[in-house]
Amino acid sequence: RPVADEGGRNDVMPRMKVDVAEKNGAYTVTAELPGVKKEDIQVTIDGSGVTLSAEVKREKEVTQDERVLHAERTFGKVSRSFTLPQEVDEAKAEAKFRDGVLELTLPKKAAAARKQVTIQ
Repeated sequence: RPVADEGGRNDVMPRMKVDVAEKNGAYTVTAELPGVKKEDIQVTIDGSGVTLSAEVKREKEVTQDERVLHAERTFGKVSRSFTLPQEVDEAKAEAKFRDGVLELTLPKKAAAARKQVTIQ
């Protein structure tokens, strides 16, 4: 989604690159979030749905007497949603963020045991 800055330019946040793997009864999700601070990342889990959102904030505002000649660093919000094949046990989910890479470990929820009902 384009984000317009004060100069009226539209900056498009690069698409978040995400890898999803499955290992030892858990999903591992790796997302590249360069330039994002840990506190600006949100991870939401809803059953088998996962939403990652992040905000890249502009470090400094342009002053009155400053003119930007060239700017490639984009800022704004970026988010990705995806559905995993199985529900996630959100109570055991873990997230680590290091060097611009977010790593989630999302254990699968154990399937509820079916109970046979005895007919009286």
